[in-house]
Amino acid sequence: MAEILVLYYSRGGSVARLARQIARGIGEVPGMSARLRTVPPVAAVTQTSAPPVPEDGAPYVEVADLEQCDGIVLGSPTRFGNMAAPVKHFLDGLGAQWVNGTLSGKPAAVFTSTASMHGGQESTLLSMQLPLLHHGCLIVGIPFTEPALSHTTGGGTPYGASHVAGAQDDPQPSDDEAHLARVLGRRVADIARRLAR
Repeated sequence: MAEILVLYYSRGGSVARLARQIARGIGEVPGMSARLRTVPPVAAVTQTSAPPVPEDGAPYVEVADLEQCDGIVLGSPTRFGNMAAPVKHFLDGLGAQWVNGTLSGKPAAVFTSTASMHGGQESTLLSMQLPLLHHGCLIVGIPFTEPALSHTTGGGTPYGASHVAGAQDDPQPSDDEAHLARVLGRRVADIARRLAR
């Protein structure tokens, strides 16, 4: 069975919930499954280290996950219109994988969560696409042929799946946000399956 790596960082739970919806979409494609992984947090104090295994949620990502996947879906909360530091830190350490072409030719997509409707969703999604392009990934978005993209009142963009947590910091995606996340997962899995033929 071919696997799509769903790699994310989540602090409040919103991005992790979107990741699970994306994984559901991947699983809806025959012969495809999702491999959920997270990146460890980073700390300004270098003596502080993350536990070797997360206390809950997905395991930490390893280089083998990148090598073994048939596609990747990358997620991060928005930090001032950009990806969170743990995601950027992880990506910055992939020089050897860039040189070796580990991700080259693999379909890739992105997803995010923000606290407000205009909190930088699209710029965050675009910022995460840039390193994936440098790695030679084939960027996958959500086309406007998907009806939910035109009537969502929360997250969801052609650049990738997203969620608006709102003032109450609700981590639960709306029905449209969850649907669009599953659509994105299905698209990446379907394209990876076609490329493997």
